[in-house]
Amino acid sequence: MSIQPTTTDTDLEWTDLDKRAVDTARVLAMDSVQKVGNGHPGTAMSLAPAAYLLFQKIMRHDPADADWTGRDRFVLSAGHSSLTLYTQLYLAGYGLELADLEAFRTWGSKTPGHPEYGLTRGVETTTGPLGQGVANAVGMAMAARYERGLFDPDTPVGGSPFDHTIWAIAGDGCLEEGISAEASSLAGHQKLGNLVLLWDDNHISIEGDTQTAVSEDTVRRYEAYGWHVQRVAPLPNGDLDVHALYTALKAARAETSRPSFIAMRSIIAWPAPHAQNTEAAHGSALGEEEVAATKRILGFDPERHFAVSDEVIAHTRAVGDRGREAHGAWDKTFAAWRTANPEHAATFERIDAGELPAGWLEELPAFETGKSLATRAASGKILQALGAVIPELWGGSADLAGSNNTTIDKNSSFLPVGNPLPGADPYGRTLHFGIREHSMAAELNGITLHGNTRVYGGTFLVFSDYMRNAVRLSALMHLPVTYVWTHDSIGLGEDGPTHQPVEHLASLRAIPGLNVVRPADANETVIAWREILTRWTKEYGKGHPHGLALTRQGVPTYERNEDAARGGYVLFEAELPDGTAAAPQVILIGTGSEVQLAVGAREQLQADGIPTRVVSVPCVEWFEEQDQAYRDSVLPPSVRARVAVEAGIGLTWYRFVGDAGRIVSLEHFGASADAKVLFREFGFTPEAVASAARESLDAVDR
Repeated sequence: MSIQPTTTDTDLEWTDLDKRAVDTARVLAMDSVQKVGNGHPGTAMSLAPAAYLLFQKIMRHDPADADWTGRDRFVLSAGHSSLTLYTQLYLAGYGLELADLEAFRTWGSKTPGHPEYGLTRGVETTTGPLGQGVANAVGMAMAARYERGLFDPDTPVGGSPFDHTIWAIAGDGCLEEGISAEASSLAGHQKLGNLVLLWDDNHISIEGDTQTAVSEDTVRRYEAYGWHVQRVAPLPNGDLDVHALYTALKAARAETSRPSFIAMRSIIAWPAPHAQNTEAAHGSALGEEEVAATKRILGFDPERHFAVSDEVIAHTRAVGDRGREAHGAWDKTFAAWRTANPEHAATFERIDAGELPAGWLEELPAFETGKSLATRAASGKILQALGAVIPELWGGSADLAGSNNTTIDKNSSFLPVGNPLPGADPYGRTLHFGIREHSMAAELNGITLHGNTRVYGGTFLVFSDYMRNAVRLSALMHLPVTYVWTHDSIGLGEDGPTHQPVEHLASLRAIPGLNVVRPADANETVIAWREILTRWTKEYGKGHPHGLALTRQGVPTYERNEDAARGGYVLFEAELPDGTAAAPQVILIGTGSEVQLAVGAREQLQADGIPTRVVSVPCVEWFEEQDQAYRDSVLPPSVRARVAVEAGIGLTWYRFVGDAGRIVSLEHFGASADAKVLFREFGFTPEAVASAARESLDAVDR
């Protein structure tokens, strides 16, 4: 049953300066959009009281230290309403100034159309694609719980320096997107009592009243998810009731056994006399006359723009003093924890410094040359080996752990207190995302943004399509998330074309900043994981997400070559039939399970007296990071006869094979049959690669 909080007997101190500050935020939102001529003023106006309550009265944060470990996190899932956040960052003293608001949505500004992580201080995540922020917030709440288990598992709730709250604001559009349903379902199941989601229930979207598309009872939906639910009705004049909302926010923070959902009924663009409660106010400037009229209603001079009184800014910047006090109190708690828990403290300091534990490299397995092993199986062995020595490494899959080999600890599942399953542990190592690929990817982003852990998530490569928007945001934010994508080609066999990725490798490589790693064998998989973990960084703008594309079927294991970490290297050098080294006449380039085809073709070509080099390219992006001299040493420009082989569309490889080269690829969907049959029928054989090499040699001679 949802709760309607009272508007009386609250301890909220609400002065005329508080009201003036809220109205100032509304005026700044109108002026910012009006100046640039585009944007979303309506929700920033109606949400101003809620955002102000959070930043000025509720959240634990310190504007002087936006990265403080003990801070609450705030996620604006309704990222189009970026001014909701920017105005509060300005008022609280996070570094934004009036000039930044005047530069809203313009080149080089700190106030882009949607909030961007790493660009604007105080922005915890990049939002805009609706619903992503909801899932980010769920991931942050999961990370906060795991972090507590990592460093301070035994302290009662509320007494740990690692206890904090994740606050998020979502709009109607966020909750219509399926990703929010996936994430909210998981949050309820996980009983994430450190998560509070405020729903801006304004009934307006771009096409008008939300009754055009929605008739469900959203509040009851969240009750069904297992959330603690409250409704906050507006005041008779249509404005948000700050006293009722304050009561609801405090009740939500006190509820630690389940996530909290607060439905705030609001009037978009309140109190604009003509624009309020209209779809035009959602995504358009209000117009000079409407802005002036609204300023008059609020008691502002309609002739002045970006006007902030000294009294208001002095009042709101005082939150910095309260933040320093809260930070100081937390520091004392943290110091006491450090003294009482020296081992946990040493782990925290190592992780906070971005370092991996001493000796972790020695735990990496080595795989015997000549043995056949699926790279997904090799990856699973690597994760289990590393899990024993890297406690901050955790992850799981979208209900495919047995296929993805993503179980880092079979006896430890991240599940809430009271879950009856064996191994259930609120601080468990193995994540179970359920069949929710899209929200899994966004939750991985949230986990990474939260900090202090390293996370991965798995599914089949073909289902990366479900995840793509969140993966793109991983790359946009430079987040070192690791995606484990198995069943990487037609080699998965009988499940057929619905499950066989064809265009996916090329499509994923098209995402700027995403490194796609497709190892040829078990030993390349070791190097891939080592390189991914080594590249992890906590610095803004430095990390990159990685996607591991792994085989279902066994592939031969070759001798380990450290140059695999450079993304492309010479696996087998060219030779004459007697085994004497020779300059290559043709180069065969392969990735993943097709490297073995290049190796087989090399044997045939060299038997005919054609010295042939085999180059393995596990990661195009890593290879292109290398200097020109190294790349030319692997792919000499003088050798124009080249063949690239990969069981997917050939789009990636044209720039590598040149004008005389050939590509053995799959330019159509697969079929349901045994993997060996499919490779043979679709022309993925050593003979086909050797034939393509001879065609390339002929093209060079012409």
